[in-house]
Amino acid sequence: MEWTACLDEYEKLVFRMNTPRVVIDNAVCSTATLVKVDSARRHGILLEAVQVLTDLNLTIKKAYISSDGRWFMDVFHVTDQNGDKLTDESVIHYIEQSLGTIHFGTSNCSNGLTALELTGTDRLGLLSEVFAVLADLQCNVVESKVWTHNGRIASLIYVKDCDSGCPIEDSQKIDRIEARLRNVLKGDNDIRSAKTSVSMAVTHTERRLHQMMFADRDYDRKPILQHSTDSPVITVQNWAERGYSVVNIQCKDRAKLLFDVVCTLTDMDYVVFHATVKTAGDRGHMEFYIRHTDGTPISSEPERQRVIQCLQAAIQRRASEGVRLELCTEDRPGLLAYVTRTFRENGLNVTRAEISTTKANALNVFYVTDAIGNPADPNTIESVRQKIGLSDLKVKELPLIYHAKGEREEQAVGVGGAVLLSLGSLVRRNLYNLGLIRSHS
Repeated sequence: MEWTACLDEYEKLVFRMNTPRVVIDNAVCSTATLVKVDSARRHGILLEAVQVLTDLNLTIKKAYISSDGRWFMDVFHVTDQNGDKLTDESVIHYIEQSLGTIHFGTSNCSNGLTALELTGTDRLGLLSEVFAVLADLQCNVVESKVWTHNGRIASLIYVKDCDSGCPIEDSQKIDRIEARLRNVLKGDNDIRSAKTSVSMAVTHTERRLHQMMFADRDYDRKPILQHSTDSPVITVQNWAERGYSVVNIQCKDRAKLLFDVVCTLTDMDYVVFHATVKTAGDRGHMEFYIRHTDGTPISSEPERQRVIQCLQAAIQRRASEGVRLELCTEDRPGLLAYVTRTFRENGLNVTRAEISTTKANALNVFYVTDAIGNPADPNTIESVRQKIGLSDLKVKELPLIYHAKGEREEQAVGVGGAVLLSLGSLVRRNLYNLGLIRSHS
């Protein structure tokens, strides 16, 4: 009995050592909520912590990361999308619960959907052809994210069978889907690099998109058009005395910036031992002290250049070019095929898309340019809205990161007193979509 009791106490000790300690503090800082995480260190745990926060659309204003031996300590200064501190108790509790279990890892499944992964050469109208094929094969698109960068496209599309409403498991139908989508992606000039795959489970969607574009070597390709002069400034130097490689990044701040950088470093098998993240105005500055998973720093000039290229690509993939269009309407078979075909027929190219459905409604976001990547003609946009429905398809400004309450209030008055959604409503919608809370309506 005594030996059994000792084993029980030992198991409890191991559990306590490996379970992250999470503290959420609203008292220390007047402008942000502090989220503190202490945990045993393992590869990827920083990414999982950042992922929890960014999936709730929180903004990370500052962060301090440090690993002492085998222990890992993070402090994040976060706000909601309006720049306010977190006050919703349900949100705070969800963060505590999620961060408190990250040591044990997370497995993301597709919630009873079939996941389609597509990569290939981007071209005008490609997305409309993809959705037309899926509609013809009786596949209902429930969710999707599409990224384009340097003339390449990557997309994760979650579908179910139109008739049964179940995942598509028939091997012959899966083979038909893959074959037809591969033919669409190949077009006339992408015989070798076009890829399709079908699975029932995937990793985190946005992390997977980064992995797909990395595997497609988008970072090694030249952009078709160079619109922005505000490219990230990235340096990588070795600190020989301490055995670290030091990565410095200065760029325009935006939502999920830290996630994109940490995701890339993690998937390239680098470990972040120490880091500082700061934002000022619309600028972001990040410094990372990294090593390979085997404990060695970057060892060659080609490797250093590759790290810079890959981080630049990771930052730029989500930098949306074009006008943001939001489609909110009743979902119906063939809706996406019709909308994207209308874009194509009017010479609009989709540079990024986020597709989602809630109950019977479609909630879709598209970023569009003209056929060669220049800003779309406003008259063309209005013509497309007339065809799809003025009340269904609306032009929205690009998302802004507000850094001062006064600026937010002026913006609100400037648009006729538009009401800014609170974090609670935004996050509750996310949690409801994830099936983590029930609707009170």
